[in-house]
Amino acid sequence: MTTNLNQALSIKQQNLRHLISRRNVVGVGVGYKETSDGLTDELAVLVNVAQKLPKAQLAESDLVPKMLDGVKTDVIETGRFLAGQVDPARVETAAEAERFNTKNRCRPTVPAGVSISHADVTAGTFGCLVRRGSELFILSNNHVLANVNSAKPGDPIIQPGRYDGGRAEDQVAVLAEFIPIDFGGKEAESGLARSLEQLLNFFARIFKSSHRFMSYNTTPGENLVDVALARPLNPEQLTPEIPQIGRPRGVAQAGLGTPVQKMGRTTGYTQGRITQIDVTTQVEYNGRLATFTDQLMASGMSEGGDSGSVVLDERQNVIGLLFAGSRQATLINPIQTVLRLLNVEIVT
Repeated sequence: MTTNLNQALSIKQQNLRHLISRRNVVGVGVGYKETSDGLTDELAVLVNVAQKLPKAQLAESDLVPKMLDGVKTDVIETGRFLAGQVDPARVETAAEAERFNTKNRCRPTVPAGVSISHADVTAGTFGCLVRRGSELFILSNNHVLANVNSAKPGDPIIQPGRYDGGRAEDQVAVLAEFIPIDFGGKEAESGLARSLEQLLNFFARIFKSSHRFMSYNTTPGENLVDVALARPLNPEQLTPEIPQIGRPRGVAQAGLGTPVQKMGRTTGYTQGRITQIDVTTQVEYNGRLATFTDQLMASGMSEGGDSGSVVLDERQNVIGLLFAGSRQATLINPIQTVLRLLNVEIVT
């Protein structure tokens, strides 16, 4: 029996909770099954793992069934997903230095696809220009422009990013707004919880413990986007042109197998292909895990610092916003969700 897309999506959702709780699993999506002969045209529920392990090293309860209600599964080694600011330990290669340098200070005109950051962040990528009415904004990630929820509107945004030599005099914008990343907990507001927290920390200090306690209320803990907007100081200084790609022509919805491209601060111009849709996955932010739902996954086409890049199809339509990845795969917020939640449109 041939599995159709709606069936695969439905079965994935029905089995998500018990699949994602298994040891070594970092996410679940829908895509085409792989065999020893390569990629097939058979739809399957894809279970992404940090590392493929021999069955002998896994408990029976951690093994992924070969079938789920008539739909095949496949275990894919993606590695763990990191939200990528620049890794200060990374060394640039000679080949990277020869291409268009996305790390440079760009003046008098600043294109999309180049290094940018909040003043306290290493560096990420200026994704594209968006508009709300007559007002223009820079679109990138929360963790690039808003320092993972830590920043406040009005904070300086610099180009290039701090790690690429950006200083106060390189300010091109201010943080306008961002959608907070939900890590599944928030500080409790009740007086009783606060008092208990203070008492526990008092005893921790007496006994010279390095541990500190913080009380939390639980929240849904699921995210759709990692996004932020910056308001340019001089809108005429910015251009929607993306080096080696050109000006975005519009937006489009990506499906399995869609060829995609991007220009990012670290790896420059790269190409890939959409390998999974409707991905539910965990992403690490400086040691904290956040769950994302309804994401796109592409083949490995990014590294730390490429976060914030817009991802386009071959017709130069924006399909998503790159925000995390591993050596094997790249995670993308669907652009339709980004634009809807921010109430903006792409500048073409």
